[in-house]
Amino acid sequence: MSTQRAGDERRLVIFDCDGVLVDSETISNRVLAEMLAAEGLAITVAQARREFQGLLLSDVLARAQHKLGRPLGEDWLASYERVRATAFRRELKPVAGAAESLQRIQAAGLDVCVASQGKLSKTALSLSLTALDRYFPESARFSAHAVARGKPAPDLFLHAASTLGAAPSACVVLEDTPSGVSAAVAAGMHAIGYAADSDERALRAAGATTILRSLHALPRALGLR
Repeated sequence: MSTQRAGDERRLVIFDCDGVLVDSETISNRVLAEMLAAEGLAITVAQARREFQGLLLSDVLARAQHKLGRPLGEDWLASYERVRATAFRRELKPVAGAAESLQRIQAAGLDVCVASQGKLSKTALSLSLTALDRYFPESARFSAHAVARGKPAPDLFLHAASTLGAAPSACVVLEDTPSGVSAAVAAGMHAIGYAADSDERALRAAGATTILRSLHALPRALGLR
């Protein structure tokens, strides 16, 4: 991806949040596994990640209830969000290389934004706790809760690009889940798979043409010197 802009074309790098910018997946899935175990569903952290990663919370709830064979309490999901937020405040860290890569990308004149399945409030908490909020003003944060369909549909990424005035063909998406990669491909964007803690084969099968195992390698993957 060239750092030069053609005419008025805006070049945009779209980041997923969880597992890409912030090291949240183990925390989130540990809390989820513990709370489901308390409800009688024995599940490991690894199993929780395989079953629920990349889903909207409403879909997590529906799938968990299906596995349990009964509904969870009306306040269960809100309780999960509270417990997860408390764990984030104790443990959450930025993914190694995130800040350095963002600095180089913005210094090269590329725009950045974050587009997550999670609520904007969760993204705001994650970014503030990891000091990455300085790179993403509120106008550059997008949630699947603002569109009709979450990932793997392209709606979220198309919404972000349209809001920021970037053509889909000028966008690069960094994702660590097959559903996120599929969403980027469906949006007509270039998808980079982040496989530090994800299945590289699944990311490639979803359409990622570039695979990274470290965010330190992102500037070079974008063609930055």
